[in-house]
Amino acid sequence: MTKRTRCTFTRLRVGAATIALALGASGCVSTDTYSKMEAQKNSEISALQQQKTSLEADIASLKQQTASLEQEKASLLASSQQQQRQYEELVRGLSQEVQNGRLELRQRPHRVEEYLLREIFFDSGRAQLKPGGKEVLKKVAAAVKGYENKIIRVVGHTDNVPVAKALEGTFPTNWELSVARATNVVRFLQEAGVPPERMVASGRGEYDPVAKNDTPEGRQKNRRIEIVLIDENLASGLSPTAK
Repeated sequence: MTKRTRCTFTRLRVGAATIALALGASGCVSTDTYSKMEAQKNSEISALQQQKTSLEADIASLKQQTASLEQEKASLLASSQQQQRQYEELVRGLSQEVQNGRLELRQRPHRVEEYLLREIFFDSGRAQLKPGGKEVLKKVAAAVKGYENKIIRVVGHTDNVPVAKALEGTFPTNWELSVARATNVVRFLQEAGVPPERMVASGRGEYDPVAKNDTPEGRQKNRRIEIVLIDENLASGLSPTAK
């Protein structure tokens, strides 16, 4: 081998070693980059799985809420239908008293009905129940005592005619007269089987008229007893003016 040939061979070996070293270095960088990318992808996959789990939980919660709302809606509808049936039964049972004008029934929100009892129940300026009034109240008691979830509110009303002088010792004003009438009705209903803890007696005197007091017909409408059935869950807000 000549000197020139040996030099050329030496240069080739050095070049090959250089290329191998470069390839080796290139291979190390590629592996490190791959590892980083793999770790990043694994992190992204884990985050997506957590999001999926969270979304599935949200969907399940929404389905549960929807089912609960549907059940509440069905329950309210069933309760409303039941109250309507009860009211219709009461109307049929007391229809004769209504036709005779001794009793008026009115249905309002959150109440089964409201009974308006006319002045036939009491003599003028008196608080004692008349026999005819007792007969009507017996039927009313039979109707209302079946409502265990109702508060029974009895309210006395008068016209604006002052109490007679001879009766002022017992009833100084129409306030006392209206309260005494309501109390006597409550006591009668209790004797007829209505639980006393469900009843409230109050009087409004002449201060809640339903008609003008300048005619006999108007004063007659204002002399009345109201018996109102109110849902128990509204009892905390019960007041003399609640209607």
